[in-house]
This record gives sequence, C-alpha cells and structure tokens, in this order.
Amino acid sequence: MSGRARRRETDFDSREALRTSQISFRVRYVECDPMGVAHHSTYPIWFEMGRTEMLRAQGGRYRDLESAGVFLVVADLTIRFRTPARYDEELVLKTHLIEGGRARIKHGYELLDSETRLLARAVTTLACVDRDGQLKPIPSGFES
Repeated sequence: MSGRARRRETDFDSREALRTSQISFRVRYVECDPMGVAHHSTYPIWFEMGRTEMLRAQGGRYRDLESAGVFLVVADLTIRFRTPARYDEELVLKTHLIEGGRARIKHGYELLDSETRLLARAVTTLACVDRDGQLKPIPSGFES
C-alpha cells in the first residue's frame, strides 16, 4: 500500500448525514466479560437502540412498520473498535442516517465515552423486506 491511508467503510463523514440522533446509556454488567469490558457482541444491540430512537424521534415506530408487513434486516455491519467500553461507563451513541435508497438504508455510528473519546465507529446497511424476505421499497418518508 502506498503512503496514502486506505479509506475504511467506517470513515463516513457525519457532517454529510441526512439526519442525526443521539442517546446516552450506561454499560450494564450483563454486557461485560469478567474483566468489566463490554463484549463485542453488545455493540450491534446498542446500534439498534440508536436506530430505534432515531425513528421514534421522527414520529415512527418499528412495531408499526412490522405490523404493516415492512421489515428492516441488517444486510451488512462493519465495526471499527478503538478503545473498550467498560462496565458502568456512561456512553453517548450518535446515529447518523448517511444514505437512503429504494430498498436499503445506511447508518453510521459514533460511540463515545463521557469524555467524548471515540470508542468505536460502525456502519450498517439495512434492507427493506416483506414477510417472505423479498426486497420491497422503503415506505415514503422513511429513507431520508
């Protein structure tokens, strides 16, 4: 590789986001290993919390989408871990809608500690499907 750094999927520009929301929470004991470090499998759950609250802030609910036969499934997830989150630490999760498409939505995430130190960055791509798992258009107003 040359002197130029390779661009990673998680190197999105949050200033170009279509929408941003933020939540705060504490790392729970059940989310940690015996050394008090948040397990890597917990991060996707936190990202879902961010997406859910972003939708709620826009007046929507996943429950209503699913009742209408609209399901958003994770088609891709990329996480870049930088510093571990630890038990009882207060975290801030910034969720950014970075791209909307006909049947896919891309979100970016920045997970910070209380001192605004970046712990992780991530990107998910969600696909919109029907009850049979077939791609379907995202309902109007939801993608941007």
